[in-house]
Amino acid sequence: MGSASSRQRVRTMRQYVVLCMCALAIAPAAWSQRQVDDLGQELVDRFLTEVITLEGSFEQSLIDAGGEVVERTSGTLEVERPGRFRWAYTEPYEQWLIADGVNVWSYDVDLAQVTVKPQAEALANTPALLLGGGTGALEQFEYGGAVEEAGTTWVRMLPKDTDSGFVRLEMGFFDGQLSRMVFFDNLEQTTLVALYDVRINEPIDDARFEFAVPDDVDLVGVPATVDEALP
Repeated sequence: MGSASSRQRVRTMRQYVVLCMCALAIAPAAWSQRQVDDLGQELVDRFLTEVITLEGSFEQSLIDAGGEVVERTSGTLEVERPGRFRWAYTEPYEQWLIADGVNVWSYDVDLAQVTVKPQAEALANTPALLLGGGTGALEQFEYGGAVEEAGTTWVRMLPKDTDSGFVRLEMGFFDGQLSRMVFFDNLEQTTLVALYDVRINEPIDDARFEFAVPDDVDLVGVPATVDEALP
């Protein structure tokens, strides 16, 4: 009897030791992931609160559901918070996307066509809102965690409403600075954007965020007025 009881106590002790070892192995990983998640959230918060202006160049790739690159574009980007940005494609075609704080203007130079939409409507729950909006932009997104990869902290943001066509945004920060963005849409397409020569909090001419419709182009849509844009 005593021998069986001793063996049982030994088995119980062994099980306890194994469980403790598993817990010790898991705990550092869980703690490390919490640290990465906290860092990711801090990086997004700092980007929205401390970056007032941002300008640089970008290269963009559109990847279809089968993993094939279907389009490559490049151009320049200028942002001034809150609510103003200029996203200008220069290759392989010229197109401007300008948010002036009231409207978003899309000017296709080759087609000689301008499309305008009220900014609040056009940017709701889109990646552009996080790029050019203020801290209030976070109200339209949920934080989805972060991962570290090759020195870049990738932060996942999920729109609360996917009617805009986007289901996920990942922001890549290197040395604390936004350097990559990946957009996932509801057609299973992926858009990768790499930023280069980024300059932060340097003055940008107000004229860069103004748009006057050229006389010789077609205008699609009706621009909102300042009074209509106010909440």
